[in-house]
Amino acid sequence: MSFRNFALGALAVALFAGPVAHAQDWAPNRPIRVLIPVPAGSAPDLLTRIIGQGFQAKWGQPAIMEPHPGASQNIAGDLLYRADPDGYTLLTAPPPPFAVNQHLFPKLTYDPTAFAPVSVLVEAPNVLMVRGELPAKTVADLVALAKASPGKLNYGSTGPGSTLHLTGEAFKAHAGVEITHVPFKGTVEIIADMMGERIDMAFINLADAWPHIVAGKLRPLAVGSAKRAPGLPDVPSLTETWPDFVSVTWFANAAPPKTPPAIVNALNGAIRAAFDTPEARKIIGDLRVTPMLDSPAEAADYIRADSARWRDVIVKNNIKIE
Repeated sequence: MSFRNFALGALAVALFAGPVAHAQDWAPNRPIRVLIPVPAGSAPDLLTRIIGQGFQAKWGQPAIMEPHPGASQNIAGDLLYRADPDGYTLLTAPPPPFAVNQHLFPKLTYDPTAFAPVSVLVEAPNVLMVRGELPAKTVADLVALAKASPGKLNYGSTGPGSTLHLTGEAFKAHAGVEITHVPFKGTVEIIADMMGERIDMAFINLADAWPHIVAGKLRPLAVGSAKRAPGLPDVPSLTETWPDFVSVTWFANAAPPKTPPAIVNALNGAIRAAFDTPEARKIIGDLRVTPMLDSPAEAADYIRADSARWRDVIVKNNIKIE
């Protein structure tokens, strides 16, 4: 090999290797904004605060939470899709903008399959909750009550297309009852109206439901996990009534499309470290949710599989957005 060819080859290696090495050492030099698609005060808010503490500890940079509720969580999904793929914009959200909305809305302004998943953070069953004064102590009681007065009962959800809405519609189909859907922007508002006796029932993820279960202000009738939840051993699973009825919510973190893998991996490492502290473990344990904290590749596979599961729920129960 001539010196000229050797030199050209070495230059090419340097040009291509330099950016890779630099990307592997990626660290933010300014705050990272984290979008959430629901109002502050719910599970994504709490999870984002844990993430922010981890970013601050590792990089000395905070996470700035930006709530963008509304439009079935599509506003936040669109903002992530259009953000620069530089690691400075993330989205912490439940399934809709990642895995559900593409099966419900014919014309989304974003492509959820193009997102760069960072990690699935936690998983929690959706819990069938009723207001304290509702005369229903079991699922059978609730079904009987709904059949006695078609359309009189109502249920709250975090908007059309949310897992809470889909689960409510699946419940109606399985039970053969008519219950009126009342959409809200977030679980905080649903819980407030249930405690105020204005909403009869709702499916609420365990992370948001747990404090109110402990306080005895709302009554859980069943959990949506395949088996009874460890924190609620006396509350039956809906599979005990309908073997195919499973409803689980998870919360994931993702970056915009085309975010370099080295940046995604750096964010993943920081997020895992954020949840691996005594304070974070206590919070997660107190909420009775299951930590996932998987790799970006595992998160992508998980989201893809759950997207197919929710698509089946939508098709089987003929759920449509009106």
